[in-house]
Amino acid sequence: MYPFEKYTEKQTEQSSVHIFTDGACKGNPGLGGWAALLRYEHMEKKIQGAEPETTNNRMEMLAAIKALETLKRPCAIQLFTDSQYLKQGITTWIHNWKRNNWQIAVKKKIKNLDLWQRLDSLSQIHHIQWQWVKGHSGHPENTLADKMANDAIKAYRQEQTIQQL
Repeated sequence: MYPFEKYTEKQTEQSSVHIFTDGACKGNPGLGGWAALLRYEHMEKKIQGAEPETTNNRMEMLAAIKALETLKRPCAIQLFTDSQYLKQGITTWIHNWKRNNWQIAVKKKIKNLDLWQRLDSLSQIHHIQWQWVKGHSGHPENTLADKMANDAIKAYRQEQTIQQL
């Protein structure tokens, strides 16, 4: 079964999904875009979006969150990101943050708490292997995700311009 379709109880075995994500921001903070390419067997799904006043880190995180929310059942996932902030945050730093009530060492709430909590919840559903890839290094899927994120920004700008006419 295609994991982007509706879940049925008979189909509970894990599926192997590859997800390639990226975020982009024009200004930081500024207009941002996110994108993800999901692959399962011979099928692909592309998703993307934009937000008006955000940061690059939030867009990197939102790309992963939206991709994981697209899946309709628990899956084994290889998730590729060019964001060390995202990869280190979800695989290493999150354990201390949760132990310290989502605070950093100086007793301040962590940045992007809302997204980290969403990502943490989604991580409990799926078995995710987080992979870092160097951005802008010719990795085909990372290059595509980057283009899609930037295209989402352009589309948002065009939509805003049309609405102002």
